[in-house]
Amino acid sequence: MTLPQERHVLVVFPHPDDEAFGVSGTIATYIKQGTPVTYACLTLGEMGRNLGNPPFATRESLPHIRKQELLAAAQAMGLTDLRMMGLRDKTVEFEDDEKMVQMMTKLIEETNPSLVITFYPNYAVHPDHEATARAVVRAIRRMDETLRPKLHGVAFANNTKDELGEADIVHDIRQSRDQKMGAMRAHISQTAWMLEEMDKRLAEGEPKAENWLSYERFYHYRWHEDFEKTF
Repeated sequence: MTLPQERHVLVVFPHPDDEAFGVSGTIATYIKQGTPVTYACLTLGEMGRNLGNPPFATRESLPHIRKQELLAAAQAMGLTDLRMMGLRDKTVEFEDDEKMVQMMTKLIEETNPSLVITFYPNYAVHPDHEATARAVVRAIRRMDETLRPKLHGVAFANNTKDELGEADIVHDIRQSRDQKMGAMRAHISQTAWMLEEMDKRLAEGEPKAENWLSYERFYHYRWHEDFEKTF
């Protein structure tokens, strides 16, 4: 399936592997179509919970491991414009609001995207996810309405469907299934147990597992409905 044509796609997430779970198939598909994609990853996930048992990493070595995994994931997706923004894991929520907005504004000005993908505010669970989403929304909100890129959000809170309904956008990413699995496997320090479970479910023919590898879902940010609720 061909995805809608875009001038440039900007993806912004706080952690290595955030992209692998929800958008790696979309990223790979856009790249195959010849659409430029930039992925800005705000941290190196240095506070990731999985250090192994027995430990394969320390708090000091984990950022280096996760950086290499992020580079490998980018390669798996065919991504060449990867921006590592240098913030610290689990502290994004404490960053100065204006600093965050300016970071997003600069990314948007440099890449001139027609589509921005990030988390959907209030439905992204993790504080770093929420802080990232709010900064992106604020930056785009400041733009002239006629110049704003589309904003698509990944939402996975338990109340998502109850409050937002079914996803507005569903991308058929079956042609990029291998790239999605490659991105997931690249982040092996954090995804090993998930991949083991995924392989088991796929072997058993579980429809939900197959569906997850075949389709990616997004919500249009609803400016008039949601902006006041976001802040």
